[in-house]
Amino acid sequence: MSKRQNAKYKIDRRVGENIWGRPKSPFNRREYKPGMHGQRRAGKMSDFGQQLMAKQKLKGYYGNISEKQFQRIYDEAAKRKGNTAELMIGILESRLDAVVYRAKFVPTVFAARQFVNHGHVKVNGVRTNIPSYRLKPGDVVEVRERSKNMALVLEALQLPERDIPDYVDVDPKKMTATLVRVPEFSDVPYAATMEPNLVVEYYAS
Repeated sequence: MSKRQNAKYKIDRRVGENIWGRPKSPFNRREYKPGMHGQRRAGKMSDFGQQLMAKQKLKGYYGNISEKQFQRIYDEAAKRKGNTAELMIGILESRLDAVVYRAKFVPTVFAARQFVNHGHVKVNGVRTNIPSYRLKPGDVVEVRERSKNMALVLEALQLPERDIPDYVDVDPKKMTATLVRVPEFSDVPYAATMEPNLVVEYYAS
């Protein structure tokens, strides 16, 4: 098993949910956390514990981005006018790797980061290899011509387990995706319950 596969499976079991809705998740077979004490009955979680778990789950969902990067996203959202939780989700969903994942060009968020890192996509016609690159509404993401027949891409386009949200307009024949608008939290098709309000409480406390 690759390190990336192992990482995403460990995140599922650590947070106690199949957070991407993947049929291969080991959590589908073992609904308990990893480790020798994983099957113990969990006690009542403190408010801080709930906030921490919400943070770990949301951070893990986006390819387990670093704590430093996630903190910066919160800080940026907190400085803006409006609902900090909603703004955080908007920033996360505007990342290039997130849009590549939402467009179903790759099967997982981990693959999306690697796909972008390896230079397989263009943004508005320019090759871009920064997964955290922030897209604006109207920006067009395109799979490079030489990358369109990769097995990873062809597999992802056939996946039945997730739908493309309406804030990403995809042309599967051209393999292009346009960010139509920055979504609100309620627009995002999370497979598990996310609680960005608890994430805000975690950082604000």
